[in-house]
Amino acid sequence: MIRVRLPVHLQTLARVPREVEIEVAGPVTQRAVLDALEARYPVLCGTVRDRVTKKRRALVRFFVCQRDFSHDPADAPLPDVVAKGEEPFWIVGSMAGG
Repeated sequence: MIRVRLPVHLQTLARVPREVEIEVAGPVTQRAVLDALEARYPVLCGTVRDRVTKKRRALVRFFVCQRDFSHDPADAPLPDVVAKGEEPFWIVGSMAGG
């Protein structure tokens, strides 16, 4: 099971707790995690990434083990600690402005 931590606004939208668990078949990548998340919680489709292009929304970031994975390729493997469920995959809403 993959652990995914969601920002408050997505928790509210999906009516889920801060952390959810999802199953990912095959290699654990950003794309696989987000595909599984959207399949389990369809209301989140289009919130984290564009529905058509599947690209990350500009003000959304992905973190694992205190490292920003937002600009890594979507099909690059995530660290083993995520695949083992030891560390969560964080989805964070960033802020713009000064």
